[in-house]
Amino acid sequence: MRESLLAEAFAPYSDLAASLVSHATDTDDGSHDIAHILRVFRNAMRIQAKDGGDGRILTAAVLLHDCVAVEKNSPLRHQASALAATKASGVLEGLGWSAADIAAVAHAITTHSFSANQPPQTLEAKILQDADRLDAIGMVGAARCFYIAGRLGSGLYDPLDPLADHRPLDDKRFAIDHFETKLFKLADRFQTTTGIAMAKARHERLQAVLDMFIAEI
Repeated sequence: MRESLLAEAFAPYSDLAASLVSHATDTDDGSHDIAHILRVFRNAMRIQAKDGGDGRILTAAVLLHDCVAVEKNSPLRHQASALAATKASGVLEGLGWSAADIAAVAHAITTHSFSANQPPQTLEAKILQDADRLDAIGMVGAARCFYIAGRLGSGLYDPLDPLADHRPLDDKRFAIDHFETKLFKLADRFQTTTGIAMAKARHERLQAVLDMFIAEI
Protein backbone atom coordinates (compact mmCIF):
# COMPACT_ATOMS: atom_id res chain seq x y z
CA MET A 1 0.00 0.00 0.00
CA ARG A 2 2.78 2.45 0.96
CA GLU A 3 4.72 1.81 -2.27
CA SER A 4 1.53 2.35 -4.27
CA LEU A 5 0.94 5.71 -2.59
CA LEU A 6 4.57 6.68 -3.10
CA ALA A 7 4.37 5.79 -6.78
CA GLU A 8 1.37 8.11 -7.17
CA ALA A 9 3.48 10.98 -5.81
CA PHE A 10 5.68 10.67 -8.92
CA ALA A 11 2.86 11.58 -11.30
CA PRO A 12 2.76 11.80 -14.29
CA TYR A 13 5.25 8.92 -14.15
CA SER A 14 3.43 6.89 -11.50
CA ASP A 15 3.49 3.67 -13.52
CA LEU A 16 7.25 3.92 -13.97
CA ALA A 17 7.68 4.76 -10.30
CA ALA A 18 5.61 1.73 -9.32
CA SER A 19 8.18 -0.51 -10.99
CA LEU A 20 11.22 1.29 -9.56
CA VAL A 21 10.38 2.70 -6.13
CA SER A 22 11.24 -0.55 -4.34
CA HIS A 23 14.78 -0.25 -5.76
CA ALA A 24 15.17 3.46 -5.01
CA THR A 25 16.93 3.33 -1.64
CA ASP A 26 18.43 0.72 0.63
CA THR A 27 19.56 2.85 3.58
CA ASP A 28 18.35 4.21 6.91
CA ASP A 29 20.04 7.51 6.06
CA GLY A 30 17.32 10.15 6.34
CA SER A 31 19.22 12.51 4.05
CA HIS A 32 19.05 9.99 1.19
CA ASP A 33 15.65 8.44 1.81
CA ILE A 34 12.54 8.34 -0.37
CA ALA A 35 11.63 11.86 0.77
CA HIS A 36 14.93 13.10 -0.72
CA ILE A 37 14.23 11.25 -3.95
CA LEU A 38 10.75 12.77 -4.18
CA ARG A 39 12.15 16.27 -3.61
CA VAL A 40 14.75 15.69 -6.33
CA PHE A 41 11.97 14.49 -8.65
CA ARG A 42 9.96 17.65 -8.07
CA ASN A 43 13.03 19.79 -8.66
CA ALA A 44 13.74 17.86 -11.85
CA MET A 45 10.18 18.25 -13.13
CA ARG A 46 10.30 22.01 -12.54
CA ILE A 47 13.49 22.24 -14.56
CA GLN A 48 12.31 19.83 -17.28
CA ALA A 49 9.06 21.76 -17.73
CA LYS A 50 11.05 24.81 -18.84
CA ASP A 51 14.30 23.40 -20.21
CA GLY A 52 13.03 20.21 -21.89
CA GLY A 53 14.47 16.71 -21.79
CA ASP A 54 13.11 13.16 -21.82
CA GLY A 55 10.88 12.83 -18.76
CA ARG A 56 10.95 9.03 -18.74
CA ILE A 57 14.76 8.85 -18.76
CA LEU A 58 14.95 11.61 -16.18
CA THR A 59 12.42 10.01 -13.84
CA ALA A 60 14.18 6.65 -13.93
CA ALA A 61 17.49 8.37 -13.21
CA VAL A 62 15.99 10.28 -10.29
CA LEU A 63 14.39 7.18 -8.79
CA LEU A 64 17.60 5.15 -9.01
CA HIS A 65 20.31 7.75 -8.45
CA ASP A 66 20.83 6.72 -4.82
CA CYS A 67 19.98 3.04 -5.15
CA VAL A 68 23.37 2.11 -3.67
CA ALA A 69 24.03 3.69 -0.28
CA VAL A 70 27.56 4.74 0.68
CA GLU A 71 28.14 6.76 3.85
CA LYS A 72 29.70 10.22 3.52
CA ASN A 73 32.76 9.13 5.49
CA SER A 74 33.32 5.91 3.54
CA PRO A 75 36.47 5.54 1.40
CA LEU A 76 34.13 4.28 -1.34
CA ARG A 77 32.14 7.53 -1.38
CA HIS A 78 33.57 8.70 -4.72
CA GLN A 79 32.40 5.41 -6.29
CA ALA A 80 28.81 5.67 -5.05
CA SER A 81 27.29 7.05 -8.25
CA ALA A 82 29.10 4.48 -10.43
CA LEU A 83 27.89 1.67 -8.18
CA ALA A 84 24.34 3.06 -8.37
CA ALA A 85 24.55 3.30 -12.16
CA THR A 86 25.61 -0.34 -12.39
CA LYS A 87 22.77 -1.50 -10.16
CA ALA A 88 20.26 0.71 -11.99
CA SER A 89 21.35 -0.74 -15.33
CA GLY A 90 20.61 -4.24 -14.07
CA VAL A 91 17.19 -3.21 -12.78
CA LEU A 92 16.22 -1.55 -16.07
CA GLU A 93 17.56 -4.45 -18.14
CA GLY A 94 15.32 -6.75 -16.12
CA LEU A 95 12.36 -4.54 -17.03
CA GLY A 96 13.14 -4.80 -20.73
CA TRP A 97 14.55 -1.33 -21.34
CA SER A 98 16.61 -0.76 -24.49
CA ALA A 99 20.40 -0.57 -24.27
CA ALA A 100 20.36 3.08 -25.39
CA ASP A 101 17.87 4.14 -22.73
CA ILE A 102 19.72 2.20 -20.03
CA ALA A 103 22.96 3.92 -21.05
CA ALA A 104 21.25 7.32 -20.86
CA VAL A 105 19.98 6.65 -17.35
CA ALA A 106 23.33 5.24 -16.24
CA HIS A 107 25.20 8.28 -17.55
CA ALA A 108 22.89 10.64 -15.66
CA ILE A 109 23.34 8.68 -12.44
CA THR A 110 27.12 8.39 -12.82
CA THR A 111 27.62 12.12 -13.37
CA HIS A 112 25.12 13.51 -10.86
CA SER A 113 27.44 13.20 -7.87
CA PHE A 114 29.67 15.99 -6.56
CA SER A 115 32.10 13.33 -5.33
CA ALA A 116 32.37 11.62 -8.72
CA ASN A 117 33.56 14.85 -10.38
CA GLN A 118 32.46 13.81 -13.88
CA PRO A 119 30.75 16.35 -16.18
CA PRO A 120 27.23 15.52 -17.42
CA GLN A 121 26.96 15.38 -21.21
CA THR A 122 23.21 15.05 -21.79
CA LEU A 123 20.34 17.35 -20.86
CA GLU A 124 18.82 14.70 -18.60
CA ALA A 125 22.14 14.26 -16.80
CA LYS A 126 22.46 18.02 -16.32
CA ILE A 127 18.92 18.22 -14.95
CA LEU A 128 19.50 15.36 -12.50
CA GLN A 129 22.71 16.95 -11.26
CA ASP A 130 20.96 20.29 -10.76
CA ALA A 131 17.89 18.74 -9.13
CA ASP A 132 20.01 16.76 -6.68
CA ARG A 133 22.24 19.72 -5.83
CA LEU A 134 19.20 21.92 -5.19
CA ASP A 135 18.39 19.58 -2.31
CA ALA A 136 21.83 20.26 -0.83
CA ILE A 137 21.33 24.02 -0.51
CA GLY A 138 18.55 26.19 0.88
CA MET A 139 16.68 25.33 4.06
CA VAL A 140 16.51 21.62 3.28
CA GLY A 141 20.21 21.59 2.51
CA ALA A 142 20.98 23.12 5.89
CA ALA A 143 18.75 20.57 7.63
CA ARG A 144 20.47 17.72 5.79
CA CYS A 145 23.89 19.13 6.71
CA PHE A 146 23.09 19.08 10.43
CA TYR A 147 21.41 15.69 10.16
CA ILE A 148 24.49 14.14 8.52
CA ALA A 149 26.79 15.77 11.07
CA GLY A 150 24.81 14.13 13.86
CA ARG A 151 24.77 10.81 12.03
CA LEU A 152 28.56 10.89 11.73
CA GLY A 153 29.16 12.15 15.25
CA SER A 154 30.37 15.66 14.37
CA GLY A 155 29.90 18.75 16.52
CA LEU A 156 27.80 21.70 15.38
CA TYR A 157 30.64 24.24 15.50
CA ASP A 158 33.96 25.12 17.10
CA PRO A 159 33.04 27.23 20.16
CA LEU A 160 36.36 29.09 20.07
CA ASP A 161 36.37 29.89 16.34
CA PRO A 162 32.99 29.12 14.71
CA LEU A 163 33.82 30.59 11.29
CA ALA A 164 37.36 29.20 11.16
CA ASP A 165 39.00 32.60 11.06
CA HIS A 166 42.16 31.21 12.71
CA ARG A 167 42.05 27.49 11.97
CA PRO A 168 41.67 25.21 8.94
CA LEU A 169 38.11 24.33 7.99
CA ASP A 170 37.22 20.80 9.09
CA ASP A 171 33.73 19.64 8.15
CA LYS A 172 34.38 16.19 9.61
CA ARG A 173 34.51 17.78 13.08
CA PHE A 174 32.13 20.73 12.75
CA ALA A 175 28.84 20.87 10.84
CA ILE A 176 28.87 24.53 9.87
CA ASP A 177 32.33 24.18 8.31
CA HIS A 178 30.56 22.18 5.58
CA PHE A 179 28.77 25.34 4.44
CA GLU A 180 32.10 26.83 3.37
CA THR A 181 33.90 23.66 2.25
CA LYS A 182 31.10 22.54 -0.07
CA LEU A 183 27.59 23.97 0.15
CA PHE A 184 28.41 27.58 -0.71
CA LYS A 185 30.35 26.39 -3.76
CA LEU A 186 27.44 24.56 -5.35
CA ALA A 187 25.43 27.54 -6.65
CA ASP A 188 28.14 28.38 -9.21
CA ARG A 189 28.13 24.86 -10.65
CA PHE A 190 24.60 24.48 -11.97
CA GLN A 191 24.05 23.42 -15.56
CA THR A 192 20.55 24.44 -16.68
CA THR A 193 18.94 27.86 -17.03
CA THR A 194 16.12 27.04 -14.63
CA GLY A 195 18.44 25.26 -12.21
CA ILE A 196 20.72 28.32 -12.06
CA ALA A 197 17.77 30.56 -11.15
CA MET A 198 16.51 28.13 -8.49
CA ALA A 199 20.00 27.76 -7.06
CA LYS A 200 20.43 31.52 -6.62
CA ALA A 201 17.33 31.73 -4.40
CA ARG A 202 18.32 28.70 -2.34
CA HIS A 203 21.89 29.87 -1.93
CA GLU A 204 20.56 33.09 -0.40
CA ARG A 205 18.42 31.04 2.02
CA LEU A 206 21.45 28.93 2.96
CA GLN A 207 23.46 32.06 3.72
CA ALA A 208 20.58 33.35 5.82
CA VAL A 209 20.53 30.13 7.84
CA LEU A 210 24.24 30.43 8.63
CA ASP A 211 23.86 34.13 9.47
CA MET A 212 21.04 33.38 11.93
CA PHE A 213 23.01 30.50 13.43
CA ILE A 214 26.07 32.68 14.01
CA ALA A 215 23.94 35.47 15.48
CA GLU A 216 22.46 33.08 18.04
CA ILE A 217 25.73 31.52 19.18
